[in-house]
Amino acid sequence: MGKPTGFIEFTRETPEKRPVEERLKHYREFVGLFPEEKLNKQAARCMDCGVPFCQSGCPLGNVIPEFNDAIYKKNYQQAYEILTSTNNFPEFTGRICPAPCESACVLGINQPPVTIEEIEKHIIEIAFEKGFVKPKKINVRTGKKVAVIGSGPSGMAAATQLNYAGHSVTVYERDEKPGGLLRYGIPDFKLEKWVVDRRINLMKEEGVEFICHANVGVNVNINDILRQFDAVVLCGGSTVPRDLPIPGRELNGVHFAMNFLKQNNKRVDGKDFLAHGDIESNILTEEVTATGKNVIVIGGGDTGSDCVGTSNRQGAASVTQFELLPKPPVSRTDEMPWPTYPMLLKTTTSHEEGANRQWSIATKAFIGDENGNLKALKIVDLEWSSPAPGQPARFNEIPGSEREIPCELALLAMGFLHPQHEGLLEQLGVEYDKRGNVMATDKDYRTPIKKVFAAGDIRRGQSLVVWAISEGRECARSVDEFLMGSSLLESKDKSMLLAFE
Repeated sequence: MGKPTGFIEFTRETPEKRPVEERLKHYREFVGLFPEEKLNKQAARCMDCGVPFCQSGCPLGNVIPEFNDAIYKKNYQQAYEILTSTNNFPEFTGRICPAPCESACVLGINQPPVTIEEIEKHIIEIAFEKGFVKPKKINVRTGKKVAVIGSGPSGMAAATQLNYAGHSVTVYERDEKPGGLLRYGIPDFKLEKWVVDRRINLMKEEGVEFICHANVGVNVNINDILRQFDAVVLCGGSTVPRDLPIPGRELNGVHFAMNFLKQNNKRVDGKDFLAHGDIESNILTEEVTATGKNVIVIGGGDTGSDCVGTSNRQGAASVTQFELLPKPPVSRTDEMPWPTYPMLLKTTTSHEEGANRQWSIATKAFIGDENGNLKALKIVDLEWSSPAPGQPARFNEIPGSEREIPCELALLAMGFLHPQHEGLLEQLGVEYDKRGNVMATDKDYRTPIKKVFAAGDIRRGQSLVVWAISEGRECARSVDEFLMGSSLLESKDKSMLLAFE
C-alpha cells in the first residue's frame, strides 16, 4: 500500500500526452512521465485492501502493493528490485499492457483504479536513469546449452531466465533484428525501438547470443540444433492470421494487418522493407501505404487500433474501423462483476487521433475496378440476439442495410489462428491441440518430443505480451529442472525463499 488515506485524498491521473496534431507528424512516443510529486501521489492511492486482487489479476503475479509502497516512500531502488523479481521487461508491459491488474484493483469497485501500469513504467525508467539496471554477472556456468527459437517476449524471457541459471543460451530469430512482435508488430508511437534495443543489448552483455536471419526449418537445420543443444524452447508465436475469404479477396489493396504494420516499422527504421522475403515473415512484394486512401480496418482489437494510428500518420483520406461484435458497454454490467476482466469499450490514443468506429458490421465482399484494384466494400448491419445461458450469441443481417462504401485499402486485423505449421513444426513432428497450437503441458511446458519445450503464443494461442513473458519465465524454470534436476529460478508457484526452507 501507499499512504493509508491516499485513495481518499488523491484522484487518478495519467501523464500528459502531446497534442494530436503534433504527434501525427511523427512515429515517436508521445506520453510523458510524471514529475516526482505526482508519481508519489499516484502510488499513495494504493490502499490497504487486505487481499491484493491486483496480484492475481496480473499474469506475472507482480507484487504490486509492495512496489507502490516503495514508490510512495521514494525508495526507487527497492521498487525496482521488487518489480523485476517477477517481471523481466517492465519497460514493455508499462507501455503496451492492457493492465488486467488495474481491472482487478480493489479500489476499482467504486473509484478509478490505481495507475499500476504507469507506475511500473516509471519504476523501470527511473531505474535506468539512476543506474540501477546493470548487466548481471553469471558467476557459474553449467556447461548446458539451450536454443530458444523466436525472440519475441516469451523467447526473450525464457532466454534471460535460463541465462541467469547459468546455461549458455542462443536465440534464433528469422527476422533482421531481435524482438519479434515488440519490434515488428507494435508501432513506434507505442513502443519506440530504442527501448527494445536497450534490453537486447543488456541481454547480450549478460551472455545471451542472438542469431538473426536464422529461420529454423528454412535456412537453419533443426536436426543440427537438436544435436548441438541440450534443450530447445519453441517461442515462435501465433503467426497465421485469420483471413476473410469473401468475393474479391484477391484484389490489390486487401492486406493482413501485420504485413502493413511490419512494412511501416521497417520503413521507420530505415530498412529495406521489401527485402528478405525468403527468410523473414510478413514481407510484402510491393510498398503499401494509406496515403490519400479511404482505409477500412476490419477488426476492433489492439492490432486494428495500431493500423488506425499508422494510417493516420501516413496521411489517409479517411480511416474507418469495423467490428463484427456489438458495441461494448463503457462500465461494468451485472454480467461482468468485479474483479473479473471486463469487456468494456476501449478508446485508444489512435482512436483519439481520428477514426470512424462502427460496430455490428459484416463485410460481404471486396469490390474492385477494371484494373483489379480495390475500390469499395459491400457491408451489412447485424442484429445480435441475447444468448441463452451457456449458449453463444447469434446474429442476423438486418434486411435492407446492405450497402457499398468507398475503400482503397482494407486491412484485416481479426486476430491469429495458430503458429505457422510449415517448416520447423512439421519437420519436428510436434503434436497440436484442437486449435492448432503446439501441444505442451501447462505444468512443465514440455512437448512429447524429447528435450523440446514450448512457451508463449505458440503454445497458449494468441494472447497478451504480459502472458508471453509469464510463459517464458515459467518454461525456463521447467527447462532448468530438466537439465539440472532442480531449479532456483523464480516462478509464480515457487519462490526462491521457499527453496531454502
